[in-house]
Amino acid sequence: MAVAVFFVWRSQPKPEPLPPPTPSAASTPSPTSKVTVHIAGKIRKPGVYLLPAGARVADAVTVAGGVARGASIGSLNLARRLIDGEQIIVGASGGPAAPGSSAADPATAILDLNSATTEQLEQLPGVGEVLAARITEFRDSHGGFTSVEQLREVSGIGPRKFDEIKPKVRV
Repeated sequence: MAVAVFFVWRSQPKPEPLPPPTPSAASTPSPTSKVTVHIAGKIRKPGVYLLPAGARVADAVTVAGGVARGASIGSLNLARRLIDGEQIIVGASGGPAAPGSSAADPATAILDLNSATTEQLEQLPGVGEVLAARITEFRDSHGGFTSVEQLREVSGIGPRKFDEIKPKVRV
């Protein structure tokens, strides 16, 4: 009897440690993900560039060979993260050929929702400081706008305000 108890006790399963959990890739972009940006204007090598996700405007300017002689980058936010599919216009303070630039007349400028600053968005009809901040927050949290109609999803933009803003923005 003692031998049987010994073998039964010895044959019980032993706990084994679990393998470490694998990190979820859904919340953060993988290190291999890329963004595609178009760099134009007063830049040494304008064109379309593929950069790592999380890259900044300064990185895009550097990849494109830097700013051309005499060009101003005062209107660019070099610290802003890049959004896939956006266009960056360097030295756009020269005139009306640069839609969305702060030098263009606010009454006639057509702003790019994916690159306009909060201050530029405030120039839109019926858009104040709070609504402009909501638009940029929506843009940042959704990875940019894919259509102008997405403005309807921003809190505070109803049908009437959307109809006023729609002809003055683009994606």
